[in-house]
Amino acid sequence: MISERKTGPNTLLGLLIAINLFNYIDRQVLASVEPEIRHTFFGSDYAHAMEKTGWLAPAFLVSYMISAPIFGWLADRTSRWIIIGAGVILWSLATAASGLAGTFMFLLITRLFVGVGEGAYGPAAPTIIADVFPLLRRGHAMSFFYVAIPVGSALGYAIGGFVASHWNWQTAFFVVAPPGLLMGIGCFFLRDPRDDAVKTARQRARLRDYASLVRIPSYILNTLAMTALTFAIGGLSFWVPGYLEYRGLPPSSRIIFGGITVLAGLTATLLGGMAGDRLRSRFPGSYFLVSGIGILIAFPFSALMLFTAFPFAWVPMFIAIFFLFFNTGPSNTALANVTAPSIRATAFAVNILIIHALGDALAPPLIGAVADRTNMNVAFLVVSATMLFAGVLWLIGVKYLPKDTNAVESAYQSSA
Repeated sequence: MISERKTGPNTLLGLLIAINLFNYIDRQVLASVEPEIRHTFFGSDYAHAMEKTGWLAPAFLVSYMISAPIFGWLADRTSRWIIIGAGVILWSLATAASGLAGTFMFLLITRLFVGVGEGAYGPAAPTIIADVFPLLRRGHAMSFFYVAIPVGSALGYAIGGFVASHWNWQTAFFVVAPPGLLMGIGCFFLRDPRDDAVKTARQRARLRDYASLVRIPSYILNTLAMTALTFAIGGLSFWVPGYLEYRGLPPSSRIIFGGITVLAGLTATLLGGMAGDRLRSRFPGSYFLVSGIGILIAFPFSALMLFTAFPFAWVPMFIAIFFLFFNTGPSNTALANVTAPSIRATAFAVNILIIHALGDALAPPLIGAVADRTNMNVAFLVVSATMLFAGVLWLIGVKYLPKDTNAVESAYQSSA
């Protein structure tokens, strides 16, 4: 195995960023080729086709959110790299299998296994970053890690749209699977970065330590806000290709959307993390302040996009996406900062369970059902309104975040 001394924090962060990139490529390739999948399995005359394909997202999310707490608990007790490697290999194999689906049910089953693989990766990866980066550098590191969300999502849309337009939707799944297999194998050669002090604390964790999560106001408010935002983003992102088709745009428009997501999401994620870190000396609750204000700005532009003709609608879409991603680094950094190292992976896993069970597991079929009965503009407007709720929750949490962060840091320093 590679020793911890030979593998510095920046190297570990680089590998995790690369894995997270393909994590979101794998997720959004499905959304990108959803119209082709719908036409393949249901044709153009089936009245509830969108509602049916909308269940592909919950299939992934149900297995993801159920398996995440199990793997989170294991990640607090064993090598996180082994868990990450196994998870990455599993979801990559399942992604390749999606391209072999001859029936809609088979495709649904492959998405379940993709969710299990990501359930192993999701809780463990950010906790490694929190372990190897100190508090003052953690926000920047988390922001770089979560840049993979907009970039990977955009690449997923672009790759899916390009491959589907030149070959078929099945090929898109074959293209994105091999890199994940290689990176998953590489994880088995890395040692867990936690030092002896953290390992000792991990071994002392008891049921009461996990129960303490419900007594951390910042953790609860952050999780609820992330749930509301995940409901909006998860539903909207799944149906963007279908929405562009509804607005009369060709499949190549998915590449334009991918480019907008890369530019807006990448800059916003980095700038959001920087803003949270820079403002922290003046406003100790800056991570929540940045997150809340960003979302409140995003909502009106997301609504304006629905009622603006293309190509002009790309402008409010860009602004909305920018501010939707402004919270990514700060909110996840806050999640790590207010939870003890001994239960941090479990804390992330519980967060994953809640935000997906009550968030984007419900949104895609809901949007599909509303769109089947009205139109996609109405469906998008109804779901995106939950952004406002997320913004208010983060602003309420501003006053609790400094105290909860200091409690964890003080406890860790006294035990080190």
